[in-house]
Amino acid sequence: MPRPPLDGLIDDLYHLAGAPPYVRLTLPPMPGAFLIVNLGPPFRIRAGAEIEAAEYADGCVVTTPTRALEFGYPPGTRSVGVHFKPWGPAQFLPMPAAELCDRPVTLEQVWGRQAVAELRDRLATADGPQEMLTLLEEELMRRLRETAGLGLVRHTSGVLAATGGAVAIGGLSVAAGVSSTHLAQRFKQLVGVTPKRLARTYRLTATVFAIDPAGPVDWGALAGGAGYFDQAHFGHEFREFTGLTPTRYLEVRRRFLREHPGHALDGWPLPAD
Repeated sequence: MPRPPLDGLIDDLYHLAGAPPYVRLTLPPMPGAFLIVNLGPPFRIRAGAEIEAAEYADGCVVTTPTRALEFGYPPGTRSVGVHFKPWGPAQFLPMPAAELCDRPVTLEQVWGRQAVAELRDRLATADGPQEMLTLLEEELMRRLRETAGLGLVRHTSGVLAATGGAVAIGGLSVAAGVSSTHLAQRFKQLVGVTPKRLARTYRLTATVFAIDPAGPVDWGALAGGAGYFDQAHFGHEFREFTGLTPTRYLEVRRRFLREHPGHALDGWPLPAD
């Protein structure tokens, strides 16, 4: 966990090294964003079934996505990264978050070639993972800047997170004392998606994490408890976000548990078929 004020923007900093459980992993949309500084061989990301995979050698930045991403890993991977809260990247980006929605970019495109090369050199020669994370935290502290409208977006996103997305969006703008148009514009600029879209992401994420893949699942009760109109509505949302039906998702999740019990990546990533 980073120290203040980064802790209000970031969920965690992490170090990842070793062999991935699968050559390709699918990452369903989550209510958050991430930054990766790559220190190993290049990895590949495909941002949609109809899009060609792109290679990332220095790392990448991904704002809050609206569709699943597919990661292609080399046999041995090594990186450090940041899991941002939805509004977190805005204070480190030179462009509106909406410009990066579902468009992963290289770290060089965000911070510049020389700065990224120097950061990667310092990280590569650091004395272990803890020093690497400290160096990354210091880099983020140095790049921290003021961002207009952050307080509004952060507060409203906090309400969405606390309710699991089950809240009337119109009421959020009224409570904040701004128009729904103004709120949506701020969200697009700082998060990359509208409040309504972020609410949908929070709701589906909370629902998915309520699934115990090791046991039986009552899909109707799960959908009703999450506030979906009916099971068909839930199934439609599930397919839009993950590319899988709920039952197929459960099969893939069980495959992960069966083939890699206790693996550190078990939870949100899925094997890519």
